[in-house]
Amino acid sequence: MLLVCLAAAASLSAQTPRLGTIDFPASGAPAAQAPFIRGVLLLHSFEYQDAARAFREAQRLDSGFALAYWGEALTYTHPLWNEQDRNAARAALQRLGPTAAARRSKAPTPREQAYLSALEILYGEGAKAERDTAYSAAMGRLVNQFPADREAKVFYALSLLGLNQGVRDTATYMRAATIVEPVFRANPNHPGAAHVLIHCYDDPIHAPLGLAAARAYSKIAPDAAHAQHMTTHIFLARGMWDEVVAQNEIASGGDRAAWTPHHYTEWLGYGYLQQGRYQEALQHLELMHQNMNQARRGRPVLAEMRADYVVNTERWDSPCLQWSIDLTGVRARDAAVDVFVAGLSALKRGDRRGAERGLADLAAVNRSRAPAAPGQERDQVPDILLKELEALLRQADSAPTDAIALMREATALEDAMSVEFGPPADVKPAHELFGEILLQAGRLQEAQREFARALALAPKRALSLLGLGRAAAAAGDRTTAVRAYGQLREIWHGADPGLPGLTEATRFIAARP
Repeated sequence: MLLVCLAAAASLSAQTPRLGTIDFPASGAPAAQAPFIRGVLLLHSFEYQDAARAFREAQRLDSGFALAYWGEALTYTHPLWNEQDRNAARAALQRLGPTAAARRSKAPTPREQAYLSALEILYGEGAKAERDTAYSAAMGRLVNQFPADREAKVFYALSLLGLNQGVRDTATYMRAATIVEPVFRANPNHPGAAHVLIHCYDDPIHAPLGLAAARAYSKIAPDAAHAQHMTTHIFLARGMWDEVVAQNEIASGGDRAAWTPHHYTEWLGYGYLQQGRYQEALQHLELMHQNMNQARRGRPVLAEMRADYVVNTERWDSPCLQWSIDLTGVRARDAAVDVFVAGLSALKRGDRRGAERGLADLAAVNRSRAPAAPGQERDQVPDILLKELEALLRQADSAPTDAIALMREATALEDAMSVEFGPPADVKPAHELFGEILLQAGRLQEAQREFARALALAPKRALSLLGLGRAAAAAGDRTTAVRAYGQLREIWHGADPGLPGLTEATRFIAARP
């Protein structure tokens, strides 16, 4: 077998996808180098299926190309999504050689042997969390042994993000950022460095640090749909709704009629809502309903999108609430969100029995939940939603003290959750709802504090801005009210005409002090 060392940059020709540029020396036949590099570039953008196909093409062109099998096997671990298919990965490695020693012998350099050795740990024996930790340590050793290897640094940083099994640990995320920041500076066209940095920084506190990577990534890899979407992890955390919508429209694909309920279209629908484009959000939701069975998780994603639509438009009698969506076997979070919105909508329509039925169903969801796995956090979203609906019922019973006590518990649970990227997982953020309850109770300064806290967790969320404006206006705090109403008008610059909140904001700002 002819072995060559690819030390050249992987700039892609006009005939191949534009995915970025890397420098990744790998021993293999010359013909196999281009699909191998394409596989690594796709791997950096989490385009896992396409990456696996590229690596298999490299294997076809050079059956002894060790890192081509390494690459395919690595596509079966998705650290940020806490997903791993060990059987598929082992099957890929088996095609290289029957044992770890046999596979290692196919790698002609110590560096490539180190990559394979780390992978053997990732797919070895033991629990996933233990293997993930051991693999990350092995990648750290690889970085120390080969400090000039930028790919090793990016894959090591990504392994750190997966240590908490899909749950954000801020200190670890910042550690990962320090590893890939120099890579991004040295190669501003590196898709993996930009991508990992976005994940490190995609919370409201650190999002400003990720703006440069977010603005660069869609240009680095314009032909990777995930790259187009990933920019919005930072944009959403900053409340940059125009950018959230524009990028997710691109990521969702050119054929709008073929869109299905999934991650990109869900974020797109949420962006429309924050822009005040309710009619377009409804049309989008109706299309997702039409195509819900064409996506792997189409039904639970559609239910989440419906919940976001109803809660953010406050259209409690929307016909979409009558849709039958089979949620058999979904996560407790998905079931709880769906039941909560049904109960909340019933209460807002004056249907007390429907609201109580929703509360009973929420309690049943919580009772039926399996205990959290060892080392995993309990998902607090169903607990928060249960307390929220109970608080609203107590408020409706003219028991504001009870409602406020329940909301203090709900907000404490929300604050204790690890920060999650994306639209609020609890669909009606606890601090926002608490602010509305306090506002109705006439506790205006407390309401302002809750709305401000809601906006710290979800910057420029429309209903939180509207609530803050109302609470501040009622308290005579014109400065805060004008600022909140002004931001609402800015993000609603393209909103449907005649939205009551927009009219309210415009009138208040125009009124003489």
